[in-house]
Amino acid sequence: MNLLRQHWADGKTAINGWIAVPSGFAAELMAHAGFDTLTIDLQHGLHDYASMVACLQAIGTVPALVRVPWNEPSIVGRALDAGAVGVICPMVNTAAEAAAFVAATRYPPLGLRSNGPVRAGLRTPNYQAGANADVLAIPMIETASAVANLDAILAVPGIDAVYIGPSDLNLSMGGAPVLDIEDPERIALYRRIAAAAHARGLRAGIHCIAPDYAVRMVELGFDLVTIANDATLILAGARAAISTFRGA
Repeated sequence: MNLLRQHWADGKTAINGWIAVPSGFAAELMAHAGFDTLTIDLQHGLHDYASMVACLQAIGTVPALVRVPWNEPSIVGRALDAGAVGVICPMVNTAAEAAAFVAATRYPPLGLRSNGPVRAGLRTPNYQAGANADVLAIPMIETASAVANLDAILAVPGIDAVYIGPSDLNLSMGGAPVLDIEDPERIALYRRIAAAAHARGLRAGIHCIAPDYAVRMVELGFDLVTIANDATLILAGARAAISTFRGA
């Protein structure tokens, strides 16, 4: 079984690490840090397909998601063929776009995914038999249009969870592209999105920067919380070391 699905079935929240650095060794380090899941970012990270595969190989047994660059079937299928347990898809604004995304993650008759799980099949015998029930389709809610169409998106068969992109969502609503937003109206919106997902038996995730903010999002009901990304954590750690040295 998909270990992230099992994690959720056990009633646990997943702490997600975000991989922007195109390095298998960096991904391996993240896999040893204690995250419950890891996400390789093909949209705003520095990855190409080869570095994504290298990171999937380095991550090992930690459940790995991939955020694809766009809602385009071929890259969705390739991420799953390479061994991702699920796909996070950006800029899904309508039920029709959500349905097209789901179709790219599922084999016929439930979808349009082409057969060829080159690496996924190595890891899971008879992969195709269980893939439709196992892989995760996670559209992002990151625009005002997506919020307006939230109920219709959540009603699309095959959606497993939604993932909030706070900076794009705030930008779409006339604000600044920032994370860890404290605005009470935005917090209320996050709570509403998580509750709407749960009402349909689905999960909800959100991207955060600070660990304490991620804890607050868990308290709001989120099932998957991302803390920063590998590049941010490397830079923050380096700056803290230099600051301590110079301060001493």
